[in-house]
Amino acid sequence: MNRRLSILLYGITLIAGMTMVPAGQSTLSRHGDLRVSASRRFLVYTDGTPFFYLGDTAWELFHRLTREESARYLENRRQKGFTVIQAVVLAELGGLKVPNADGELPLINNDPARPNEAYFRHVDDVVDMAGEKELFIGMLPTWGDKVVKMWGDGPEIFNEQNARTFGRFLGKRYSDRVNIIWILGGDRPADGFVPVWRAMAAGLREGDGGRHLITFHPSGELSSSKWFQNEDWLDFNMMQSGHSRRNQANYLMIEHDYDLAPVKPTFDGEPRYENHPVDWKPEQNGWFDAADVRQAAYWAVFAGAFGHTYGCHDIWQMKAPGREAVGLARGTWTESLDLPGAGQMQYVRHLVESRPFLSRVPDQSLIAEAPSQGADHVQATRGEGYAFVYCPTGKPVKVVLGKIPAGNVKAWWYDPRTGAAQSIGIYPNAGVSTFTPPGKPGTGNDWVLVLDDTARGFGQPGR
Repeated sequence: MNRRLSILLYGITLIAGMTMVPAGQSTLSRHGDLRVSASRRFLVYTDGTPFFYLGDTAWELFHRLTREESARYLENRRQKGFTVIQAVVLAELGGLKVPNADGELPLINNDPARPNEAYFRHVDDVVDMAGEKELFIGMLPTWGDKVVKMWGDGPEIFNEQNARTFGRFLGKRYSDRVNIIWILGGDRPADGFVPVWRAMAAGLREGDGGRHLITFHPSGELSSSKWFQNEDWLDFNMMQSGHSRRNQANYLMIEHDYDLAPVKPTFDGEPRYENHPVDWKPEQNGWFDAADVRQAAYWAVFAGAFGHTYGCHDIWQMKAPGREAVGLARGTWTESLDLPGAGQMQYVRHLVESRPFLSRVPDQSLIAEAPSQGADHVQATRGEGYAFVYCPTGKPVKVVLGKIPAGNVKAWWYDPRTGAAQSIGIYPNAGVSTFTPPGKPGTGNDWVLVLDDTARGFGQPGR
C-alpha cells in the first residue's frame, strides 16, 4: 500500500470513531515527563502523579502493520487500560531486509548512520497515534540480533561508534515527544557488548537531552541488573522471566532486584505470553492461558514491581494470513486482540491505583505460614492504610493482622478476572485470621484479599 493511501485510510478510521489532537500535543503532557520517584521504587510524572506501567509487547508494530492497522491495535489497547506499547525500530523478523507496510527499509545499505527518512515518517506517525491515545511507546532502537546475532536474522551491524550515532539520531528525532521510553537490548544478554549498549545510551542522552527514561531488555530469565545496575543511564531494571515453564517464580527475580543498591525501580518486561506454547512444546505442556498471565502479573507487582508487561504470542509478531508462524503461533493478531488475559490486565492496574500508590512495599510477613512454592505461592504487599494478598489457587490463607496501623480492618475479595469486589466483613486488627476465597480451590480460581483501615474510608477496591 502506498503512503498516500495509507494516510487517507488512517484519517478515515480516526474520523469514524476516534478523537485526534495535533501530533505532539497529547494530553499526556499535562503531567509533565516521566521520572523515577523520590523513593526510587516507582515511576511518576514531573507533577508527582504516579504512573503504572502496564505494557504490551508489540515488537513488530512499526515493521508489519499499516497505519490503519496500527490505529486499530492501539485503540484496542487503550480501551483495555494499557499504558505502554513495547515496539522495535529495527525489528527482529527480517527488519533490515523485509520492507515495512509502505515498502520502506529502515536503513540505507544497512548503515545505522544512514536512516531512511520515509521509514521513520511511518514510525513518527505511529508514535503520534499512540500519544493521542495517551499511550507511551517503549521504543527499542534495535532488536538485539543486530548487535550480537546468536540466533535470529541479524546481521550484526553495530559497533560503539555507529551505536552512539544511531542513538543520537533517535534521541533528537523524538526529543519533542513526551510519550517515549527507551528500551535497549532486545532479547539478548549483554556479555561482551556492554560498550556498544553504553554508547547507544549515551547517544540517546545526547539526542534528547536526557528527557526520556532508559532501560534494557535482556534474554530469558535474566535482568538488566546483571550488567547495568551501576550505570547512571539505566533508570529502572527490566527482567524477562520468559516462557519456559508454568509457575515460573518471577517474584524471586523481582525480590532480587528490589534488594539491590543503588535502589532502582524494577519490573517483569516479558513474562509468559498468553497463547504461547509452554517451553515451545505444546504437545507435552500445553499453552499459557489467562490464568498464567494473571499469576505472573500479581506475583511480580506484589513482590515490588512498579508495573508489568503483558504479552500475546500472536500479537508480538503480528501474525497474519500468509505470514510464517514464529514459535508455533496458532492465531492471528486480530483474532487474539481480545483474548481474556489481555482484558484482565487492567484490573491489576485499577487495584493498585485505587489505594495510596507510592507507599506500597512488598511484605511476606503478612502471611502467617511460610508461602508455598509453585502454583500455590501466596504473595503479599501493603501500603498506607491497606494490604493486598494474592491467592493464586483459591486456597485458604492465614493472615497476620496488625501489619498496617488500624483499629479495625475491612476485608474484601477482589476478582482478578472481572475487577469486581465483595465485602466480607470488619475484623479486629490483631492476631491471625484465616480467609477462604470464594469458589473451589484450583488453577484459575485466583483472588486478592484486600484489607483496609476502616478509618481511611476507602471505596471499593479497583474503583
